[in-house]
Amino acid sequence: MPIRLSKYLDALSQLNPYRQIGRVAEMIGLTVVVTGLEANIGELCKIFPKPHGEPVLAEVVGFKQGSLLLMPLGEMSHIGPGSYVISTNAPFMIQAGEGLLGRVLNGLGQPLDGEELPPMTPYPTTRRVLNPLQRQTIRRPLGTGIRAIDCLLTVGRGQRMGIFAGSGVGKSTLLGMIARNTNADVNVIALIGERGREVREFLEKNLGPEGLARSVVVVATSDQPALVRMKGALVATTIAEYFRDQGKDVLLMMDSVTRFAMAAREVGLASGEPPATRGYPPSVFSHLPKLLERAGAGAKGSITAFYTVLVDGDDMNEPVADAVRGILDGHIVLERKLAQRGQFPAIDVLQSVSRVMDEVITEEHRLAALRVKELLSVYTQHEDLITIGAYQVGHQPKLDQAVGAYPMIREFLQQDIDEQADFTANTDALFALYQQLDGKTAGKPSGEASERGLYAS
Repeated sequence: MPIRLSKYLDALSQLNPYRQIGRVAEMIGLTVVVTGLEANIGELCKIFPKPHGEPVLAEVVGFKQGSLLLMPLGEMSHIGPGSYVISTNAPFMIQAGEGLLGRVLNGLGQPLDGEELPPMTPYPTTRRVLNPLQRQTIRRPLGTGIRAIDCLLTVGRGQRMGIFAGSGVGKSTLLGMIARNTNADVNVIALIGERGREVREFLEKNLGPEGLARSVVVVATSDQPALVRMKGALVATTIAEYFRDQGKDVLLMMDSVTRFAMAAREVGLASGEPPATRGYPPSVFSHLPKLLERAGAGAKGSITAFYTVLVDGDDMNEPVADAVRGILDGHIVLERKLAQRGQFPAIDVLQSVSRVMDEVITEEHRLAALRVKELLSVYTQHEDLITIGAYQVGHQPKLDQAVGAYPMIREFLQQDIDEQADFTANTDALFALYQQLDGKTAGKPSGEASERGLYAS
């Protein structure tokens, strides 16, 4: 049998027998300037400290006048002028597989719990967004275990939702409840830019052993380099894509996309980009859709994503919040006033919206949700009059109904942190509330709807 050497000859012709070695020329802020080395954007390089020590990984983020601009993925304390730099000729990659379940990783995909990872499939963290025609249409709901979401802001499998709130309104607690109660196959949780103190608290208090057992947690705390915080978001998304490619329904939760944007701002400014909108360089607003569009339904499985957005001063129209809201398939607003009243989760259902809700619920469910929102809206519009005692019974029949229904609606929207309920139990509670509000029997899902899987738990 003849041996075909053509492919080997082609590979040999492209082989560079000489290894290029660059040197550190200067370091300005977060950027390392390297001369004498050629590499492409996104490639990893190794910087060797003087006189000896473990090399530091850095990524090529730009080039200028024949020099490479590198951003470190580790501490640069022993790097100095003249330190050697070589290119790995490969982009940043992680190991992905079933062995990640129940594990806690750092922003580079390495274990934080002290145990080695088993051999798994290498996956690049910079992947192309799926072809829109290869995505399945969203037709099935995903249970979150949160009554206000399942009943009034129903989420479909493959939908991407934002959770918008100021600091201290309960974003992390809400994510922990969803992770414990969801009926997704796998949870992937990214804690980007979090305080170090809050990581273990989230794992033990909010997530718990039950939630961690079917989750992969990626942690990049606020003290990590900006590029590591960005990589943490990409690593979590890549892991979610791996499980989606296996045909599983994945729940991806990221806290928070705002800190990802802040890290991207640091990288952009350090690379020489000019600041634009409120100090954010233009590249930040190109990174956001590239990250967020990677979630969603695939050819087989799906990634349902919840991204928290930390709004400065409770301003829902600040640049990052405005950009994210325009990319995602819906948003959940946590209102500080509701939290101050003791309502948890503090979801303002009137300011929130799920853009695929009508595609994944029955007509009976839609009518019941609309009725609850209508009465809640009427009460909210006249709340000031009611508070100061200017409301008089009998003048407006619809307002009278709203005032009588408000205590029941508020009790329905409140949920204890440890209270567990699946999607079917939550919708049953909605139909029961609908019956109480209007004094009539609310329709339940028909057998045909159940067979279509609209209420699969």
